[in-house]
This record gives sequence, structure tokens and C-alpha cells, in this order.
Amino acid sequence: MSFSKFSSTFGRVSAAAAGLLAPAVAFAQEAAPAATEAVAAAPVPDKGDTAFMFLCTILVLFMLVPGLALFYGGLVRAKNMLSVLMQCTVAGAAIMLVWVIYGYSFAFGGSTNAFFGGTAKLFLSGVSMDSTAATFSDAVIPEYIFMLFQMTFAAITPALIVGAFAERIKFSAAILFCLLWVTFVYFPIAHMVWDANGLLFGMGALDFAGGTVVHINAGVAGLIGAIMVGKRTGYGKDMMAPHSMTLTLVGAAMLWVGWFGFNAGSNLEASGGAMLATVNTFIATAAAIISWSIMETFTRGKASMLGAASGMIAGLVAITPAAGIAGPMGAIVMGLLVSPICYFFISVVKNKFGYDDTADVFGVHGIGGLFGALATGIFASSSLGGIGYAEGVTMGAQFMVQVKAVLVTLVWCGVGSAILYKIVDVIVGLRVPVEAEREGLDLATHGEAAYHS
Repeated sequence: MSFSKFSSTFGRVSAAAAGLLAPAVAFAQEAAPAATEAVAAAPVPDKGDTAFMFLCTILVLFMLVPGLALFYGGLVRAKNMLSVLMQCTVAGAAIMLVWVIYGYSFAFGGSTNAFFGGTAKLFLSGVSMDSTAATFSDAVIPEYIFMLFQMTFAAITPALIVGAFAERIKFSAAILFCLLWVTFVYFPIAHMVWDANGLLFGMGALDFAGGTVVHINAGVAGLIGAIMVGKRTGYGKDMMAPHSMTLTLVGAAMLWVGWFGFNAGSNLEASGGAMLATVNTFIATAAAIISWSIMETFTRGKASMLGAASGMIAGLVAITPAAGIAGPMGAIVMGLLVSPICYFFISVVKNKFGYDDTADVFGVHGIGGLFGALATGIFASSSLGGIGYAEGVTMGAQFMVQVKAVLVTLVWCGVGSAILYKIVDVIVGLRVPVEAEREGLDLATHGEAAYHS
């Protein structure tokens, strides 16, 4: 066919098609405004907020591995270094799988139950590229990134507990306990505090990024674990100093960096609230480091690297529930106050009662989280530079709400953790044999050594 004939034929076909399509085009033009209105009405995630939450999610993962693993690893003896790294890594990985299977639904499944999120989102049912999650303003973010951000919180919280019974627990017992604990303790508390239908949320409890959900929860479980698993063989007699303060500081510094994702990300969008959380995460931590070093200088005559690292974590823990709520000056005061309190529990209370909390999980996370949760009720006041209370709520009323939230967390976690430790002990046993403990869990449990001479 010549080009002229092709052009002629194509022209006739085009004209015929235009005639057939004319009614459809007219209908489309009439329907366009309605479609446009429908599209406009559907919430569209902001790409900036989405990118911000993606970064924050990765930063929280960085807190777990390598941050927390190295922090705890440096605090134990060299022969148990790899055991702690494995417990943090494998527990985190196992909980990530549990989270997408049923954890997300149990915490944020949409149930109106005050204690349980329901089963509507089991296996991520209904969660897709198009589903969204609401933020604290009129904005939305993809539900996938909200689900993943909350997943990293669920993964790191039980890993915090590992430090309390490090160097003498069975690997299988540690992993089994973490899986049971997130199921029956963490998921319900997360729902109660952070879900709109939750018990503590409905009471008006303030917990911006996890003072009750993460730190009090982990601290109490750690204390009960340290008691129920028992003291390390030779505790109080053998040398059990941290084998590498260098790695402890590296891990602590990684935690501080990752904590910006933890705190700022809890704002769920890249707005002024996230920046307030960022400011507070800087300065409360700095104040706590200085405060701990001063305490040690007066009580021991020397400021230690272990003390500075402990102050760093204590400051981060204390500001977590108030990160986007307290003002910067309030954050400094919280940082200055938390270190002496935690130092007292570690150096006096722990020794008095004689429990063996290897990495001072209760002394730092439990006590620091408790202080932070209560102090949030005070430093939220606009008169102290905070964002203020809900309409009609006074400082005294908010403080009492915080007390109730702390008590609910203590009871739920305390009773639940004790039962779960006992269940794990019956199923697999909690402790390794004394011979394995003396040899070191790296070789006895994993057949590897962290260092070779």
C-alpha cells in the first residue's frame, strides 16, 4: 500500500472512530469534575512525610543491630560477646515475622476493645500500597511505612530485656521468652497506649515515643528475669567487668543516632513536632551525660566512660515519652535529674537487694522510663515551655493520669512476665549448665569465639 492510500485509509478509520467515541468523550467531560472531586477527597500521602518516616524506620533498625547488640556486647565478658549479639539479632528477626503475621493486628487492628487490637489485619490483611494511616494532623502516610515503623519498636523492646539476664540464659529460652512476651505483654500495652481505642489512650495518658510501652515494659521484665533466671555463677566473687568499653561506647553512640528516628519518627510527619523531638533528643541526652559524670566525680572521685555511656542511655530513655511534648528547657531539666536517680538505683538499690541485672536494664530503662513518664505530665505544661494539656486538664490531673498509666504497665508487665518466664522454664529451661556458663556461651551455645588470640 502506498503512503497516500495508507493516509487516506487511516483518515477514514480515524474519522469513524471519532464518531463512535464522541458520546463517550462527552460523557467523560461531564464526569471529569465528579472524578476530580473524588480524587481530591481521597487523602494522598505526602512524599516528604513518607520519606521522613522511611528514614526514621531505618534509624530504629540501626538502634537494634548493630547499636544495642554492640552496647550490650561490650558490657559482658569476652566469652559471651557473640551470645548477646545472637540474642539481639535473632530475637529481632523473629519478632519482625511475628509482627506481620499477627502482631500488627493485635496492636492496631481496629478493634474497639480497650486491651486488644483484634484480628482484622492478621497476615497484613487489608494493608496494601493504597491503604493509609492517619498522622496527628489531617495528613496521612502509607500504611506500609506506619506498620514497619511500629514493627521496629516491637523488635527492639524485647531485645532490651536481654541485657538483664545476659551470660547465663539458654539461647532457646531467650528467643522463646521474647516471642511470648511481645505477644502477651508488648502488643496489649502498645494497643492500650497508642491506639485510639486503647485503655490508656482513652484516659489521656501522654507517651510520645514509648516511656511506658518500651522502657518501663522492658525494665520491669528485665528485673523479673534477672531474679528468676538467677545470678551469674561467681557473681560478687569473680571479675565480671565489661570486656570492651570501646564497643560499649560505639553501641551507645549508635543508639543515640538511631534514637532520633525513634523519637522524631513518633511524630509521624516531618513537621515542627518532629523538630521539637529532635531538639529534645539532643539536649536531654547531653544534660544526662554531664549529670552522670558529675555524680561520679563527687561519689567516686573519677568520671568513667561507663558512666558517660550510662548517662547517655538514661537521658534518651527519660526524654522518650516527652520528646514532642516538653519544651527544650524542660528537656534539659529532665536530663539533669534522671542520671542521679538511675545512678542511685544502680549503685545503692541493686547492691542492697543483690539481684544480678547484667546491663542494668531495670536501673536505666525501668527507672529512667518511670521517671520520664511521670515527668512528662509536669513538663508538658505550657508554663514550663511544653505544648500544653488538653482543654480543661490541669497539671495535677495529668500527673495522676501518668501515675495510673505507669501502674497499669507495672502490673500488666510484672505479672505477665513472671508467668511467661515460668512457662519458658517448664518448656526448655532458663539457664545453661554451670559448665557451659564457665566456658562461655559463645563456644558452648554457638561454637564460635568473638576473638582469637
